[in-house]
Amino acid sequence: MSFRTKLKYQKGDSHNVYRIMRKNIMKIVFLGTPDFALKSLQALYENGNEILAVVTNQDKPKGRGMKLIASPVKRFAIEKNIKVMQPLKVRNNTEFINEIKDLNPDLLCVVAYGKILPKELLDIPKYGSINVHGSLLPKYRGAAPIQWAVLNGDKETGITTMFMDEGMDTGDMIFKEKVTIGEDETTGELWNRLADVGANLLVKTVNRIDEITKNIMKDDKTPSNNDVGQASREEKTKATDSEATQKLSKAELIEQLKDKIGAQKQEGDFTLAPMLNKEMAQIDWNKSAQEIKNLVRGLNPIMGAYTFINGKKIKIWKVNVCDSLQEAEGKQNGEIIIADRKKGLFIKTENGVIEVLEVQGENGKKMDIKSFLNGNKIEVGEILKN
Repeated sequence: MSFRTKLKYQKGDSHNVYRIMRKNIMKIVFLGTPDFALKSLQALYENGNEILAVVTNQDKPKGRGMKLIASPVKRFAIEKNIKVMQPLKVRNNTEFINEIKDLNPDLLCVVAYGKILPKELLDIPKYGSINVHGSLLPKYRGAAPIQWAVLNGDKETGITTMFMDEGMDTGDMIFKEKVTIGEDETTGELWNRLADVGANLLVKTVNRIDEITKNIMKDDKTPSNNDVGQASREEKTKATDSEATQKLSKAELIEQLKDKIGAQKQEGDFTLAPMLNKEMAQIDWNKSAQEIKNLVRGLNPIMGAYTFINGKKIKIWKVNVCDSLQEAEGKQNGEIIIADRKKGLFIKTENGVIEVLEVQGENGKKMDIKSFLNGNKIEVGEILKN
């Protein structure tokens, strides 16, 4: 097929045209599931890399009809005619491992896939397996780094790209990028920002790996002085990249890559970011106002912090911290000190006052507090239980 024919055949897909123009693109198997991962997959695709396959979690039932819904990553792959793989498990799955081996990828790129990957899978790619992690490692290793940064009231966080190993987020770090966390920023808002940061940092990482490995191959194919004459007589039989990699073992190649890219071991203290649980969502009014605000921000939009008012479960989606109010003097923690359609809803905490801004009643919709108070009677003096 001629170059012009290719252009005509792939008309309408600017990415494919770019791929035809670009030489030696990286061949990638991408593993990821949620919208956070989608941003990285889109960025790799638009950068001109060849996505050999996408590995994502099984479709999940959602909504009242429990209809099976594909992950954002799968939907994108189908749209772009990329091979989709959805193994029930990745450990002890010889068929899946062999499928990945047959694809012969340069890299595995893993972003919020949701499963621990075995060494036999991580060792398949020519240049290693790369992960995008939502924290500044070694802080917040684990499943929920973005959520815990907000829950703990951190002022900054970021993204780390790293070479993967068998441990949980313990691999050698490649690049980091810091971001400031806004005072009122929720997990959902930070999640979206970091998805963009992670996508850009992954492309930077892959481009640098591409550049370095090409130089390694070039150096490895450079003849010695004694071979110059022989090389000049045999210019038409220069070694290919695959022949060059045979001179270097895969382990040696990856070690050279790590050295040239400046990968760093994770040293010093580390913290964990385990999965969240529903029990943590109930507000403890004996905590400080700032801690409660961090809980509300950290669980928005995942599950929502909640309390019980008039015996009914009320989710609280947005609050402000008031350091002190005259009405709070002598009141108990959890006591409602103001409940007024014009003034709003204020609740006493350990060392301050929470102003409730947005709520959701049982089986209701989210609404601002004044709209909620228009249709719901809340008594001043009621003490909310922990």
